[in-house]
Amino acid sequence: MLRWLWLSAVVIAADQASKIAAERLLSLHEQVAVIPGFFNFTLAYNEGAAFSFLSNAGGWQRWFFTALAIGVSAILIVWLKRLKPGDWQPALALALIIGGALGNLIDRMAYGHVIDFIQWYYRDWYWPSFNIADSAISVGAAILILTALFGHDEAASPSESS
Repeated sequence: MLRWLWLSAVVIAADQASKIAAERLLSLHEQVAVIPGFFNFTLAYNEGAAFSFLSNAGGWQRWFFTALAIGVSAILIVWLKRLKPGDWQPALALALIIGGALGNLIDRMAYGHVIDFIQWYYRDWYWPSFNIADSAISVGAAILILTALFGHDEAASPSESS
């Protein structure tokens, strides 16, 4: 099922291209309304993990999250390789998570922080800014959870090989 790594490559490319565009087109913390009242593009830098977890930890977190992304990606690639040809739902999920993890890893290695630029909000409530890599990780995790909870019908699954 390693053939699903094409999707990881697409996620990485889309993530990096969108971050380059955000850096070129936005000033730090500038809010550009896309859907007024709900959705902005806002350039932000996150030195931590999800929701800025450990962002003010003094610098060691960069290397911790780098090692974590490399380790988790390696484990997920092994998992992906071991999937049966009909297990396309977990393959899809793992490919999305791997692409997202590596997309953010590139930022962490190159800049020391992750570039975020997507912001959802309602009135005075703002969801923390995120990026395409974060979205891929979240969607992949949701697919994994749903597949684990509800399973999948292998008879209805498209036949694929590694």
